[in-house]
Amino acid sequence: MPEKALLLDRDGVVNLDHGYVCSVERFTFVDGIFALARRAVDRGYRVVVVTNQSGIARGFYDEAEFRALTAWMAGAFEAQGVALAGVFHCPCHRDGTVARYSRDSFWRKPAPGMILEAQRRLGLDLGRSLFVGDQPTDMAAARAAGIPARVLLAPPGTPPGDATRVVTRLDEVEALL
Repeated sequence: MPEKALLLDRDGVVNLDHGYVCSVERFTFVDGIFALARRAVDRGYRVVVVTNQSGIARGFYDEAEFRALTAWMAGAFEAQGVALAGVFHCPCHRDGTVARYSRDSFWRKPAPGMILEAQRRLGLDLGRSLFVGDQPTDMAAARAAGIPARVLLAPPGTPPGDATRVVTRLDEVEALL
């Protein structure tokens, strides 16, 4: 039977978005991310990270550096009692300088490709899932993938766009699980 998931954008939701975060030294977890992930797991959700990583296409860091940081991040979640079900990323960007990644991609949000791939690989029920992001592109991708609960983490007064709820802190998401 397909399982529900808490899908999280990375930069701006899991960690503070300092711009092209590619090292442990620049990675700062957002307050409340571990409590939210534990609550989700306790309520039967699988936790999945879905992240655009145009820094790879732009040559700021490479896939190996991204994978190393992702392994460290997953280890930090595990140390907090949460096993990530998966991390999906899109290294592509049409303005990239690395030829291999300098293109449009169905995986890059606002397209739903990463979310649909997570659904396929992990057996997710997107109709019972929740997506938390900090950008309109996150909400558009979640809507396009058929996720009914789309939470935008943003400053007060931010228009919801495709979000079904706007919150200013991650602890506000826990009540939605």
